[in-house]
Amino acid sequence: MSKPEYQDIINEYKESVRILKQEVAELQDAGKSKDSANKRTLQKLEHVTQDLEEANKKIKELEDR
Repeated sequence: MSKPEYQDIINEYKESVRILKQEVAELQDAGKSKDSANKRTLQKLEHVTQDLEEANKKIKELEDR
């Protein structure tokens, strides 16, 4: 192989590496977004669970009267 052919191969690999790095960054961002969404959903679930427990206590108190 001649030097220009090697240079072409090197350039192709560099481009592949650049594309892969970009894809990794996009996947990491998507993972962070998903983690944030899961955290928000978990917080909502915790609040709803707390509200349900309080409502059940009030119902129990009213039934005991």
